[in-house]
Amino acid sequence: MQHQPHISPTTANAAISAALESQRVRKNRGSYNCGRCGQPKKGHVCHLTPLDVPKTPIASEPVSCISAAASSSRSTVISISAAPSRQSFTHLRRALSFDDIDARNSLDEPDLDAATTDLDLHLDTDIVQPGRFHAVALWEVLKRLPPSSLLMAARVCKGWRETARKMWKAAEELRIRVPERAQIGYIGSLLQKCPRLIRLSLKIESDLDATTLACIAFSCPNLEVLEISTSGASVNRITGDELGRFVSNKRGLTSLKMEGCSNLGGFSLSSSSLSTLWLGDLHSLSKMIINCPNLIEISLEFSRQEDDSTDLVTMVDGLGRTCTRLQNIHIASLKLSHTVVLALTAGNFRDLRMLSLVLGIDITDASVAAISSSYTNLELLDLSGSSVTDTGLGMICDVLPDTLSKLLVALCPNITSSGIQFATAQLPLLELMDCGMTVSDPNSDNPTVEEQSSTPQKTSGYNQKMFIKHKRLKKLSLWGCSSLDALFLNCPELKDLNLNLCSNLQPESLVLQCPKLQLVYASGCQDLLTGAIRKQVSENSAAGENHMPRKRLADASKRIQAPHLLYQETREDDNYAGKRRKVEREMCTIIH
Repeated sequence: MQHQPHISPTTANAAISAALESQRVRKNRGSYNCGRCGQPKKGHVCHLTPLDVPKTPIASEPVSCISAAASSSRSTVISISAAPSRQSFTHLRRALSFDDIDARNSLDEPDLDAATTDLDLHLDTDIVQPGRFHAVALWEVLKRLPPSSLLMAARVCKGWRETARKMWKAAEELRIRVPERAQIGYIGSLLQKCPRLIRLSLKIESDLDATTLACIAFSCPNLEVLEISTSGASVNRITGDELGRFVSNKRGLTSLKMEGCSNLGGFSLSSSSLSTLWLGDLHSLSKMIINCPNLIEISLEFSRQEDDSTDLVTMVDGLGRTCTRLQNIHIASLKLSHTVVLALTAGNFRDLRMLSLVLGIDITDASVAAISSSYTNLELLDLSGSSVTDTGLGMICDVLPDTLSKLLVALCPNITSSGIQFATAQLPLLELMDCGMTVSDPNSDNPTVEEQSSTPQKTSGYNQKMFIKHKRLKKLSLWGCSSLDALFLNCPELKDLNLNLCSNLQPESLVLQCPKLQLVYASGCQDLLTGAIRKQVSENSAAGENHMPRKRLADASKRIQAPHLLYQETREDDNYAGKRRKVEREMCTIIH
């Protein structure tokens, strides 16, 4: 759900007062006519209610989100959304914030950016009359305009220009898309319009270097959140020393998220305010020193290259000494191994709640045993791309039945349907589970039925069945489970189901007893299967609707639902009462 941008009531009142003051300056002599009814003031007592500004002239939410797109310095194209898009510009995988994403967003399915919409400004300035109501209405209109229309509206008159300037000054969040030919001067001029900027998000389509960081540091003294994402052929040329100087100089910075960090080489970050750190596309780091005692969440994603020479063991040892307050840890690297897990368990992370170790093919059941024995309060565990087996899932279920609510084991070829069924049965608090590409054929992406029948050595891997019954499960992802041919789900709270590329799932072997199911993804499945899914989902939704008869009140003013049995009993009681009255009248007639 999109929220409208807003500013605080204090700032809004100050801006409106300034607009009103500018209008009063232009008109020194008062009007001879009443401002309410238009009659002459002399000897006139107006009985109309005054049109005054409400105590809270605007919504209680601040005008704070501005997203802009710059082309070149000569032809500037700015697109702004009054409300932020449903998904941010970043491509960073939100492995530690699964409440904000769907279960289908797995390792190979990145988030897509939602396009912003340009709105045109159409106001007739001839019919706008000065006054307090005009100031309030003007603020409400201008705060919903994109930057291009806001700049055009500022040219109408002095009052509008002052109001637009106040709105830019009140902005607290700015989202900028920087195309390939944009110049750094435009970014600086745009940032200088927003001195109160707290949150800044940059989507870089050109090269990024230390000049951009210097511009941000100079123009945004109160910056707390910085997010930089890359797209296309853009190159992030920021080095580790430049990043370290930026973090040390921005003493109020609490969150830093940056993509394309392949040229860091090595870095040393020291900050007492930083609580969130996301770095993507890391490669061959010579050193990694993070001295942030208040760091709560860290996400380190390394490039998927075999020649990566980063020493993960030393890195994890350093985190255990300097960042003891970590609650969420996400590391994605092909160099993850059991030795790294042992270094992680030796760290003093007493508050750890979310652990994500992705693409570690050398992570085995022994690693799961070390994690389970050291961290018994985990709420999220992501071991996607590891060599964990059903035995490892059993260890997780034995230690974390009272805390674990999100389990992700996608791309784990050694896990079978039996292990998944056991995990769902032993984890009562489970709400999200990703089992993508687990129950699948490792030698073929999309095998056909003919290939299965002609290849007897593969028969044991196929025709796997899955029966899941869970009271709290809300999101289930089975994408790429090509060996699954039968599925039975009895999950009353399930809302999101991903069956993409489940090519061998048979329509007659699919049972969905999920009355709250809202989203089902079946790309790459048989046409008969998609038809069966539509039929069962529609039947479940129809069964959930209330078809009980309605009973109107005596005054016919409102309808209420009456249970079917109660409705029948009421009619029977009425019939019985009518018969009784008839018998009584007959008896009275006989007596008389």
